[in-house]
Amino acid sequence: MPAIYQALGTHEVLIYIVLAIGAMFSLRWLWRSWREWRHAVYGLEKEFASRRMSRAIAALALVLVLFCGELVTASFILPNLPASMLVPTMTPDLLATPTGTISPELATAIALTPRPVTAAASTGCVPNRADIVAPEAGQELSGTVDIRGAANIQNFGFYKYEVTPLGSDSWATVSAGRDKVVGGSLGQWDTTALSPGDYQLRLVVTDNQGRSLPPCVIQVKIVPPT
Repeated sequence: MPAIYQALGTHEVLIYIVLAIGAMFSLRWLWRSWREWRHAVYGLEKEFASRRMSRAIAALALVLVLFCGELVTASFILPNLPASMLVPTMTPDLLATPTGTISPELATAIALTPRPVTAAASTGCVPNRADIVAPEAGQELSGTVDIRGAANIQNFGFYKYEVTPLGSDSWATVSAGRDKVVGGSLGQWDTTALSPGDYQLRLVVTDNQGRSLPPCVIQVKIVPPT
């Protein structure tokens, strides 16, 4: 089902064009059938023309149903789906020989040597590509926080941001997005569901082939609301 949604969203304009052509042919078929029915003299001629009219009406109704289905899917269903559903999960083949090329941004990010995360440090962040600019590393947070930064790579697929207690490697996804972001809001983070303490927040940006840059990780501190 996610693959179907992705195809409907990716080829939205093409689908509308095909449906418009189908509607034109159906209307032409209906018009010609109606004219034949109107000018028919014998009962058998009218019957045949009436059947053709019924088929033309059915074809036109089918086109309208498909048009409404595409409109509802593209306008209401797709925007509310998690971004991770729209990118296929890649199953690595450890025996396969890697082929193809990767984007320059991905190659640059992989070449970076991550630094150990300290109380006020971040690692893996690439400005204007995969970066968290707010909150800042080491900042104390409470309530709902607006996460701002960049998720902007070549062949962009989606991004997500995750959180884990300091010292743990069990990451929980907070939210995700399907649109590129440069110096804007990546989403909202409600910290009230977490116990006070030190946490790591990371941004993962993935291209449309399922390859992820090294995550941008910052350390923050959750404090009780005042």
